[in-house]
Amino acid sequence: MEKKPLIIITGPTAAGKTSLSVRLAKALGGEIISADSMQVYRHMDIGSAKVTKEEMEGVPHYLIDVLEPTEPFNVAMFQQMAKEAVQTIYSHGRIPILAGGTGFYIQALLYDINFQETGEDPSIRLSLEALAEEKGGEYLHQLLAQADPQAAEEIHPNNVKRVIRALEYFQQTGQRISEHNQQERQKKSPYAFRYYVINMERSRLYQRIDQRVDLMMQQGLVQEVEKLREMGCRRGMVSMQGLGYKEILDYLNGEISLEEAVYQLKRDTRHFAKRQLTWFKRERQVRWLNWEDFSFQQEKMLDYILKDSAEILPEN
Repeated sequence: MEKKPLIIITGPTAAGKTSLSVRLAKALGGEIISADSMQVYRHMDIGSAKVTKEEMEGVPHYLIDVLEPTEPFNVAMFQQMAKEAVQTIYSHGRIPILAGGTGFYIQALLYDINFQETGEDPSIRLSLEALAEEKGGEYLHQLLAQADPQAAEEIHPNNVKRVIRALEYFQQTGQRISEHNQQERQKKSPYAFRYYVINMERSRLYQRIDQRVDLMMQQGLVQEVEKLREMGCRRGMVSMQGLGYKEILDYLNGEISLEEAVYQLKRDTRHFAKRQLTWFKRERQVRWLNWEDFSFQQEKMLDYILKDSAEILPEN
């Protein structure tokens, strides 16, 4: 059976993916699936740098504004929803373009990773959750560093859910989740794909991140988080783990000053971009596109992608 095409436009936060993916979709007759863990949530527009109706320029987008901020979301849910979106796009005779910066989500769809739960024993998860409550996420992360150093390096201590999942997997199966993920990563993709990572020189990227945070503050990030808090959103929810939301929530809860919240947000977003790049460097068959090589001209980068991806696309 001939593999169908899939194009991926990814890269660190603030690298210019949104506009490029829309231009590409218009040039190719494509539709866009968002690979972003925050843009799935309604009412979370500013902090997630969500693509606006104007920016979409009439291109259909999937997995944006599909959940309430009080609902959970994880990689297995993403994979299921993204697969359905891919089939819908194929049924339109269009090309699916996966655009966004969540590397694990991209990998889940691209290689059809198996997320079958291990033998369900909720007691392990519950005891780990209790331990996190009692001793904090940092303590749990140290346990993970002992059990599975590779996973501990990849998972941020603040991401308690994934730390718990990795420890739970280890305790249930005796296998490190990093090894399991490595095996899954060796799988062949069911798609004929092109995987583009957009990037730029590090200091320039960091400057763009700082500017983006300043813009978010001007656009009303504090008011956005205030509304979410009024809707019942709390620190422990998946939606509130997103960059921009947890920091401003801490400010609104009187735990830190606004100045400190903005400082933390800039710093943590830079760290996040660095982790994204580390992730993409580990992936296979990735094509790195540095803005400097295209003189920062979107037109040039677009032309390159159109020529380079031509061989996986159906003949018109």
